[in-house]
Amino acid sequence: MSRNQKLYSTRRLVDAARERGHEVQVIDHLRCYMNIASHKPAVHYKGKPLSGFEAVIPRIGASATFYGTAVLRQFEMTGVFPLNESVAISRSRDKLRSLQLLSRRGIGMPVTGFAHSPDDTDDLLALVGGAPVVIKLIEGTQGVGVVLAETTQAAESVIEAFRGLHANFLVQEFITEARGADIRAFVIGNRVVAAMRRQAKEGEFRSNLHRGGSAQVVRLTPEERSTAIRSARIMGLNVAGVDLLRSNHGPVVMEVNSSPGLEGIEAATGKDVAGMIIAFIESNARPGKTRTRGTG
Repeated sequence: MSRNQKLYSTRRLVDAARERGHEVQVIDHLRCYMNIASHKPAVHYKGKPLSGFEAVIPRIGASATFYGTAVLRQFEMTGVFPLNESVAISRSRDKLRSLQLLSRRGIGMPVTGFAHSPDDTDDLLALVGGAPVVIKLIEGTQGVGVVLAETTQAAESVIEAFRGLHANFLVQEFITEARGADIRAFVIGNRVVAAMRRQAKEGEFRSNLHRGGSAQVVRLTPEERSTAIRSARIMGLNVAGVDLLRSNHGPVVMEVNSSPGLEGIEAATGKDVAGMIIAFIESNARPGKTRTRGTG
């Protein structure tokens, strides 16, 4: 499931699957439509029902989460094995919900606040230790909608602007000691198969590679490795990109990504991550082997 078969990650997964003798079809999930009849649920695409698939690899962008997971859920109801389940993808895409779940299970995170009323601004900033703070739109992705407010006045201005747009947002402590770097740990199943350190370009605090950041292979500590694996498991994801910061009090999780890109991690580490994903599917894909069957 991908909206653009020319994307690096999609091409690599297709090539890796075909190299191992599998038949692959790339479908645009936004062009799918569904028959939700209880006796014979089905997914249709370009005028024909989709059938005969043993597994589905969801590459659902953040803007298409609602409809994309609905299509994936329909595949799950027909017994097709999903690389990542619809429930797990929805859970990880909700920034607030995912942080609450990680917090409940004792995963280290930056101190985070969430509020709605403008009367709460001062106390909200105090809860996270005051400026500098990072302010994030709940719906943002790839660094979009993420602002570093270095002073209290700047934070109040950003919060006021976001509230004026009726946007939901989080306020988090800024991990100064990370120095503009984070770690992407790529988890498949119950192990970290690759990891890279991403460094933001000069004058930028977001380390996303498409924003000019650089990447290099990194060796994780046992605690970082354990944190990444546990975070993916808490979300219910078989494959995840877990973003970590190295803080003075150990690794803290920024985000658990359900559709992690392959280009940066493969280039930085030289590892065939796409092949590892296909190997995982080969070992685990069985008809009906879905924890929730689309009902969670």
